[in-house]
Amino acid sequence: MRISVVHGPNLNLLGDREPSIYGRTSLAQINGRLEELARELGVELEAFQSNAEGDLIDYIQEAGARVDGFVVNAAGLTHTSVVLLDALLAVGRPFVEVHLSNPAARESFRRRSLLAPRAHGVVQGFGADSYELGLRGLVRIVCAGAHEHRGA
Repeated sequence: MRISVVHGPNLNLLGDREPSIYGRTSLAQINGRLEELARELGVELEAFQSNAEGDLIDYIQEAGARVDGFVVNAAGLTHTSVVLLDALLAVGRPFVEVHLSNPAARESFRRRSLLAPRAHGVVQGFGADSYELGLRGLVRIVCAGAHEHRGA
């Protein structure tokens, strides 16, 4: 089993960017923890981060042929990117949406996710642990063979 972790805009600044909201864990540390967990779970992991929406879409389209699912933190694109959702749906792989903070407890514009209604699950508000919880959940989904999309 191979899982991809997709990190959206500004997540390359984790550890320094608004630590009161996002914590002090860097993206490299998150990826390292995910690699360790992936080994424990017996899965291969690849990670990709970009600040450019088009690069994220190109990556998802390309990776969809070789991965069994996606853990996605679309960051600010969560609330605005129909094309990112379309790319995830087009490749036909299950995905779990993750967020370090709890968007429901933040500004009103952050409370709406375009991805969540079609995601197999959403994990938010647990800091860097959100990624690990999302990876565990996605591995269970893939193992169970739940490849159909949720929502309308």
